[in-house]
Amino acid sequence: MIEKAHEAYNSGDFKTAFDMYTKLAEDGNADAQTSLGFMYQNAQGCQKDEKKALELYEKAAEAKQPYALFNLAILYMNGIGGVEHDQFKAHDLHMEAAIREVPPAMYEVALMLERGLGCIQNYSEAAFWYEEGAKRGHLESFNNLGVLYKDGHGVQQDRARCFLCFSKAAEGGLAQGLYNLGQLYDQGYGCEQDHEKALDLCRQAAYKGHAKAKEIIKGLQDEGKIVF
Repeated sequence: MIEKAHEAYNSGDFKTAFDMYTKLAEDGNADAQTSLGFMYQNAQGCQKDEKKALELYEKAAEAKQPYALFNLAILYMNGIGGVEHDQFKAHDLHMEAAIREVPPAMYEVALMLERGLGCIQNYSEAAFWYEEGAKRGHLESFNNLGVLYKDGHGVQQDRARCFLCFSKAAEGGLAQGLYNLGQLYDQGYGCEQDHEKALDLCRQAAYKGHAKAKEIIKGLQDEGKIVF
């Protein structure tokens, strides 16, 4: 029945999904509790109810449902949904979700380790979790791992790996990845210098809303160096 509920949700039939998730959640299904909590949190097929969402996430998290752990971590990280801001709690929950192979949790726990948020700063551990996220195709993980390879933080500085990571992020359409890859081409870092390629990547990042890229493109337009 959970598969049918997922199918209904993915097809946009929120009412059917809500009804099915509710029955399953009442029967103790942790996956359904997580999905139902998400629907309450985002007012999908029901009125928004953050208290109910939190209650469902907490029940599912007790059963170590990976995405319930991740969703709870996001609430604690931002101090929303009826919980107080708690970076330490958020880090612990993200780590539990990351261990259970939730790619965005791998990214979040790596980011916290890189910045020392809710934990002791540890670049090598951050690099490990970024790599785990990247292995699973998480674009932001590719991008941030590329930054570590560029700066030599937690890993040995490696131009080729930096270029590969930024390329993967850019291929996935990540604005920051496009911008960073453009910077490499502009500098000839890990690749042959190519100003036209750099400009094209910067333009793509600008179209996706990247603030610095937009600033650069506007500056070039104002100076009459490019016309679009």
